[in-house]
Order: sequence, then C-alpha cells, then structure tokens
Amino acid sequence: MRKHWDLYALLLPVVVYFILFHYVPMYGVQIAFKEFVASKGIGGSPWVGFQHFERFFDGYYFWRLIRNTLGIGLYELAVGFPVPIALALLMNEIGSKRFKKTVQTVTYAPHFLSTVVLVGMLFIFLSPRYGIVNTMIEWFGGERIAFLTEPDWFKTVYVLSGVWQQMGWSSIIYLAALTGIDPQLHEAAKVDGASRLRRIWHINLPGIRPTIVILLILNAGAILAVGFEKVFLMQNSLNMESSDVISTYVYRSGILEAQYGFSAAVGLFNSLINFVLLVTVNFVARKAGETSLW
Repeated sequence: MRKHWDLYALLLPVVVYFILFHYVPMYGVQIAFKEFVASKGIGGSPWVGFQHFERFFDGYYFWRLIRNTLGIGLYELAVGFPVPIALALLMNEIGSKRFKKTVQTVTYAPHFLSTVVLVGMLFIFLSPRYGIVNTMIEWFGGERIAFLTEPDWFKTVYVLSGVWQQMGWSSIIYLAALTGIDPQLHEAAKVDGASRLRRIWHINLPGIRPTIVILLILNAGAILAVGFEKVFLMQNSLNMESSDVISTYVYRSGILEAQYGFSAAVGLFNSLINFVLLVTVNFVARKAGETSLW
C-alpha cells in the first residue's frame, strides 16, 4: 500500500461513497422488525419481530406482487439479455465504418431519454385513437388495441420498450469484448473455409462468453428488482392486475400510507431474494465453468 499509495488514493472516494450511501443506511433496516414511530425514532420504536413479514406473506396482494414482479423480471431477462449480444455481433460484422457509426448512434440515442419522456412517447405512439401503432394495425385490417389499459399487454409493452431503449447502450461492453479477440483466429478460419456464421458461432461467441456469464449473473441477481419509476408512470387502475409490483407496493404502503416498518420489511424481503438468486446463479456458473463473480 505504501508503494502504490496513489492507486489507493484513487480508490478511496469510491470506498467512501459505498460506505456512506450503501452501508451506513443499513442501520435503518431494523425498522423492518419494529413498529416504527417517528417521534420515538428508530432506536426508541418497539420491536415486533417478524410480524410485518408474516402480514405481507398472508396478505391479499402477496401472490399477485410475486407473480407480476417475477414475470416482468424473467421476461426482461429472456428478451432483453440476448438482444444486446446479437446487436453487438451484428455491428461487429459491419464493414462500412460510416454505416456502423450511424447504427451505433441510432441505437445508443434512446438510452439518454429520461423515463418520463419514454413513457410519454409510449402514450403518444400507443394511443388507441391517434397512435401510429394502432393506425398501422387498422391499415392491415386489425382492430385498435388499448395497449396501456389492458393488463395482458402491460408486460410486453414494458419489456419491449426497455429493450428498445437500452439495447444499444448494453451492447457497448460486448463490442469492447469482441475487440479483444485475436484477428488471426478469423484469418485461420477463413483459410479453412468457415462461413461468417460459423466464425461468429465458434470464435466470437466463445471469445465473449466470460463477459456474457458475468452479466448474466448480475442480471439474474436483479430479477425481482423491477424499477419503480417506469412501472409507476405506466400504471393505472385498469392495468393494475399486471402492473402492481413489489416496488410500487412499497411506495403505496410506505409513502402514501406511512407504514414505514411494513414497507421496509417488504423491501428487505425483495433484497434478500435478489441476493439469494445472485449467490445461486454465481454458484451454478462457477460449477459449470471457470467464470463467476467470486
């Protein structure tokens, strides 16, 4: 440490950040086991043990919340995870630099839209009366669909809009990994008569497999961490059956109804499940291959 003090000095702000904003707030997690009273503070509030957890598990909305949160998370993983990989592989094969930069710009741009703007665009494009999507459906002889009010369409709209927004940005790390593959492998494969698809399958994909595995582990550990903001903005009384997830339930019970201890218990349960998933997937990845987080 004395020899490389400058590197540790660069690391120090990050360490301080995580301590202050991720570890110190863990002190407040104990309100999940207390009947929190604001006037008494965290330390003075009475302990209730696992009462809030039992109430959540026995509650009317428990299975609906688990079904919706898990459904959206798995849907995102199944659709949103492979798309950036495919996009990176396709862009890596583009010969024209100008065209490649154009494609990158077009696919990266949606990432910089705020969630509010994105949802506003969804309301405009998917409007059952004036939306361009429904207009095109009607042109082809179909009937207009109220995408944002029908529960059956909520998950699809949520996931596909997220894929459109993030696929370009998520493909950057795969493109970076592809640049590390030895070009001589492709030259040798060409000499042996391998087609482009064969080279992608036998050279590019194995070359970026460690990156794919690491990102898969991280994504699998966040299956139940469905974002609050976008779901909340798309949510309404008509699609609540499919749009009500753990994060929105925590908001309603904690912020609107001031049930701080109960909402903390629900949030802690969500975090623990994600942690178990992360550890499990990492264990499986380590046993199946040599790549894992630890």
